[in-house]
Amino acid sequence: MIVTTTPEIAGTRILKTLGLVRGCSVRCTDLGSDIIATMKNLVGGEIDEYTKMLAEAREQALDRMMEAAIELGANAVVGFHYMTSHITSGAAEILAYGTAVILEEPHTDLDL
Repeated sequence: MIVTTTPEIAGTRILKTLGLVRGCSVRCTDLGSDIIATMKNLVGGEIDEYTKMLAEAREQALDRMMEAAIELGANAVVGFHYMTSHITSGAAEILAYGTAVILEEPHTDLDL
């Protein structure tokens, strides 16, 4: 499936717009990660535990959005974006969203 942040895909034509699709993931850290993050906050630097948690949440949200697009019969999602929101201390929501579309099948020079 093609997923792009642009509203269209060069060299293709959108045949049908199916509508908004989204996928969401809410993740939180464990107590050990929060303690390590607090200590790193004192000395500075990247907080690897949070970086990993958010990367996993983004991938899960993206996968869920693509599943929703496939259920609608889409072969692409245009206008893709991520959004995040703070839920509570140590927990965040990642939302992936875009517009599910059906693209014209690409033609090659070999097609007659």
